[in-house]
Amino acid sequence: MATFDAEKAKLTSDEVKRRIELAKAFNSSLINNNLEDPYSEDQKNQGRAEYARMLEIHEQIGHIQIPNIDVDIPIYAGTAEEVLQKGAGHLEGTSLPVGGNSTHTVITAHSGLPTAKLFTDLRKVKEGDRFYVHNLGEILAYQVDQIKVIEPSNFEDLLISEGHDYATLLTCTPIMINTHRLIVRGHRVPYDPAIDNKLIAENQTGFMYKYLFFGLGVYILIMIYLILHYRKRAKKYTREINKILVLNNEKLGVDYEEKK
Repeated sequence: MATFDAEKAKLTSDEVKRRIELAKAFNSSLINNNLEDPYSEDQKNQGRAEYARMLEIHEQIGHIQIPNIDVDIPIYAGTAEEVLQKGAGHLEGTSLPVGGNSTHTVITAHSGLPTAKLFTDLRKVKEGDRFYVHNLGEILAYQVDQIKVIEPSNFEDLLISEGHDYATLLTCTPIMINTHRLIVRGHRVPYDPAIDNKLIAENQTGFMYKYLFFGLGVYILIMIYLILHYRKRAKKYTREINKILVLNNEKLGVDYEEKK
């Protein structure tokens, strides 16, 4: 994400504006019923998607940030498996993540991967929480207003709604079973750096303390184990030394009696 933000800072304002306008023109051309399940075999086996080149920097078209679950991962075009193994994918057929009236972007990522958290904790998000889509030109803020579990073939909640600016986060559920899709929808709200940066910072601080307390707890458990282990070994050595002393004393007693 740092690379994406650093590289976009090198673009001129005119270049950013040109690319965003191309993305908005693309959004205007979308057909509202041309969607497929991102986890179908056809979608997973597709190669790199080319439809969002105007937004790409090093193949990323942005990044998705969900402060309440400590997620900030890159967004790539399409939902090929090679994409979903390393970040989030933009569902082809939905609006590109540049906002605007009558748009609905869908961002999807795996849950339960052993190698990356991605959207594993998406089920912890609550209505009223905020998430943020970072694109070439700006940061888009969305407030969660709907959380549902749907069938993989049900796209009704992912369609464009006239006059609304929606973003939906999608992942498989239940974890490792993947028979359904969890969707978390947000409606666009004004991005206010003073408020939103504070919210992000507070959540990051909360997670920092959580990890700190977790690490402290692990340290304490290790120390307790080492102390108990040391005491157990010390008792064992004490018993062995006492046995040796007793045997030596007995041997000395026998030798003394024999000499008498």
